[in-house]
Amino acid sequence: MRTGIESINFYGGPAVITARSIFEGRGLDLSRFDNLMMDRKSVGVACEDAVTNGVNAAKPIIDALSEDEKKRIELVITASESGVDFGKSISTYIHDYLGLGRNCRLFELKQACYGGTAGLHMAACFVASNVSPGAKALVIATDVARAAAKSTYGEPSQAVGAIAMLVSDNPEILELDFGATGQYSYEVMDTCRPLPEIETGNPDLSLLSYLDCLENSYKNYKQKVDGVHFQETFDYLAFHTPFGGMVKGAHRKLMHEELKLRGPVVQQDFEQRVAPALTYGMQVGNVYSAALYLGLCSLIDHAQVDDYRRVGLFSYGSGCSSEFYSGVIGPGAAVKLSQMDIGGHLNSRYELSFDEYEQILDQNVEWLFGIRDKKVDFSGFSRVYDHFFKGKGYLVLSEVDDFHRKYVWS
Repeated sequence: MRTGIESINFYGGPAVITARSIFEGRGLDLSRFDNLMMDRKSVGVACEDAVTNGVNAAKPIIDALSEDEKKRIELVITASESGVDFGKSISTYIHDYLGLGRNCRLFELKQACYGGTAGLHMAACFVASNVSPGAKALVIATDVARAAAKSTYGEPSQAVGAIAMLVSDNPEILELDFGATGQYSYEVMDTCRPLPEIETGNPDLSLLSYLDCLENSYKNYKQKVDGVHFQETFDYLAFHTPFGGMVKGAHRKLMHEELKLRGPVVQQDFEQRVAPALTYGMQVGNVYSAALYLGLCSLIDHAQVDDYRRVGLFSYGSGCSSEFYSGVIGPGAAVKLSQMDIGGHLNSRYELSFDEYEQILDQNVEWLFGIRDKKVDFSGFSRVYDHFFKGKGYLVLSEVDDFHRKYVWS
């Protein structure tokens, strides 16, 4: 049975700031700036959370379905390291505000930035099992980086956003090479969120773990798939992208270790097979569990896919869990994805000054995990709201009433 992603969409927040202005505002070493390969990053405001981001990513997909098609969504999986409750899954909120049927499994999973991939493969296995012929699954990877520590080199890349993927037996976006997947995972304390207001870890260890997992998950893939050649098997590559420079280094390492290639030929291969998947990420930043799939969207929107093309995908989540797998995108994928107008959405974000950015960070810290009773003060970010949300029909958080989060349409 053909199985994979039928539809996909990305929601990248209402506001944006240039990465360079953060470097300058924090007094960071500009000699390190170019290595990031970052232009701008998305910024969320106090009326947003992982629920609103997920709903706003999924709603255009759901709105395009017929009522009968909506009823065939029998599984909703959310993947996030930005949950709002230790017990209650954000999938329940998302399912409700999308108006989906009640004969549906709802749950949430977590494994840092790998979570979206775990959800995708779990959904694909459900569809491929054919236990409910014709059923669909909705997978939403949604994360926020509101309380990113100031004055660190991670801040310019830590962003907000969500990916929604409709998984079915009609994979118009990406047909998975079912079973062609390599895994590599172990315990490591590279990055973590031990408290709601803290993202911390060892960046050097995280880079080494990422590279280790890429090398070994790819080796595991080769053990399962005969005749694999890193340069010839995959027309394009999309990697989990904390920042573009990390992906460039990872690609260079594999080109050397697998093919013994160095120099201009590696750069040419990077520009041809990898760079199209980084275009959106350079305008958004690291969106954690959604980052790989933002890369997939970027690839489809920016590569010349005039025939069926195989993509190698690498997913990494700190802690750690990783997977290298593959799938095929067809010439119809770009037309289908263009209906979501991801580029237009990103261009419509409100451009923040550094002072406005600072104010928004301070407001967002007031909305950390565990709030019991609080109403959103929309006046604190009125320029962003009026520019991006007002009258547009996005879901926004309005209040928390005895821990129950309540949302309205803008």
